[in-house]
Amino acid sequence: MNYFKALKYKLIFICALFCGINLNAQKYAMGETFYKHDKYLSSDKLEGRFIGTKGNNDAAKYILKYFKQYDLKKFGDSYYQPFKVFVKEGINKMKSDSVSTQNVVGYLEGSDPNLKNEYIVIGAHYDHWGWGGTGSGSKKKDTIAIHNGADDNASGVSALLCILQELSKSKNKPKRSIIFISFSGEEEGLMGSKYFVSHLPVKKEAVKVMLNMDMVGRLNAEKHIYMGGAGTFPDGVELMKKLGENSGLNPQVFAGDVGGSDHVTFYKDSISAVGFHTGGHPQYHTPEDDIDLINSEGGALVSQYIYNALISIANYEKGLHFIKQD
Repeated sequence: MNYFKALKYKLIFICALFCGINLNAQKYAMGETFYKHDKYLSSDKLEGRFIGTKGNNDAAKYILKYFKQYDLKKFGDSYYQPFKVFVKEGINKMKSDSVSTQNVVGYLEGSDPNLKNEYIVIGAHYDHWGWGGTGSGSKKKDTIAIHNGADDNASGVSALLCILQELSKSKNKPKRSIIFISFSGEEEGLMGSKYFVSHLPVKKEAVKVMLNMDMVGRLNAEKHIYMGGAGTFPDGVELMKKLGENSGLNPQVFAGDVGGSDHVTFYKDSISAVGFHTGGHPQYHTPEDDIDLINSEGGALVSQYIYNALISIANYEKGLHFIKQD
């Protein structure tokens, strides 16, 4: 091997090594960011983020801070979309049967002159069951304790904020506009998403696809990321499988099987919708769903995967339309 050929291979090796180190550093940094968000949102300070409480409002303020920091635009004069929810008096120490809460909403305008009038929605709910108890959705109704919901769904919001941060760093803005939303009232029956779909800030026909993250913080050893509804838009199943290549994940892709979280509200209103999660566990809806069980590195992998899906869909060359699934 002559000198110049040896030098060539050495440079290729150094470049590959550097790129690998850089990629790992990026994943590590996103994992730290994921953990930071989840730790705050699932802290005892927020007392389980039950709707109508200070903890719920503080979570909304936290999300709002990052929506502003990463330059999302607001619809109208506020990032908040307030609404009221009926809560039986006495649950979670509530003194009223009607409480006020809010979705947090912002958007990034698309770069294409025509496609920017179409919208992709990405969201995650931030509320949880507070102190639990009788009348709540807790699996331990006889236990009055803070239900921190580190996986359900501080993890989904953490992924949402990681994706937003990643998008803010990109020099190439997506062609379609993207709406970021964090819902409240999901635990009470998808109330936040129902209110949003009933009070869309844009024309319904302009909303093309909704991506939802609910419980994405417990990636297992098999690296399974589950998704239902991938077949509700053209070539969605193929896209999600393709994105799994070299992602470090093992996507479990379902065309239908839409699920039971906020994306279902969109699907029922004939809007394409995909729901992402990393699977159930014994701590679901109990006081034990805490930060020490969160897989933040796995959360980073999931966030990167969904970010890639979001950008791919926002830049889709072909038209996007709703496909009903059995």
